[in-house]
Amino acid sequence: MAYITCSHLTLGYEGKAIVSDLNFEVKKGDYLCIVGENGAGKSTLIKTLLHLKSAIGGQIIMEDGLKPYEVGYLPQQTVVQKDFPATVQEIVLSGTLAKCGRRFFYGKAQKKIAEEKMKRMAVWDLRNHSYRNLSGGQQQRTLLARALCATSKVILLDEPVTGLDPKVTAEFYQVTRELSEEGVAVIMVSHDIQAVSYATHILHIKKEHSFYGTKEDYLKSDAGKMFQCIGGNA
Repeated sequence: MAYITCSHLTLGYEGKAIVSDLNFEVKKGDYLCIVGENGAGKSTLIKTLLHLKSAIGGQIIMEDGLKPYEVGYLPQQTVVQKDFPATVQEIVLSGTLAKCGRRFFYGKAQKKIAEEKMKRMAVWDLRNHSYRNLSGGQQQRTLLARALCATSKVILLDEPVTGLDPKVTAEFYQVTRELSEEGVAVIMVSHDIQAVSYATHILHIKKEHSFYGTKEDYLKSDAGKMFQCIGGNA
């Protein structure tokens, strides 16, 4: 059973479609890489999966016990976000807010989860450091730890390696692949051709006739060959 199934999905703004008939699913342990030209609808799809906006048509079905608030999210960082004045621990803990219920404070259970995820992402020793003083790679690991506090099922990553150097980028991809191998479903939006090599499935969004399938089938397709030829700048 899939965590997320999108059936004949039409996305857009103010009733005007920018992409139609999207069909794909995300199961436990899948690593789905979403690619496509600028303006193709990748950001709109993210907002729709996070229930921040409604689809124009079609369905998004969440099953296998997945709740809407159990999708961990790592947003594309802005300059303001990179300079956020909080400690690593404060940021990671904020990922447990949905588990706090009606309480206005973090309990032992939430602090334990945050500790586990910080150790998993190798930022535990940085827990009292200011987020703004971290390297780009450390910041992304912190945000990934935060996303994992919200879920053990599905994480959604929006251009997570933008601005990172090649070594840190490779390390980040390796971490996300390990999470996938451990059973976490990873959904990553990326322009980076390197990201495709880590994926199990590809969703290449186009206004019409979008591609969804395994990485192997994608690399043999016309869309996949073109994506490789232009270096992932689609």
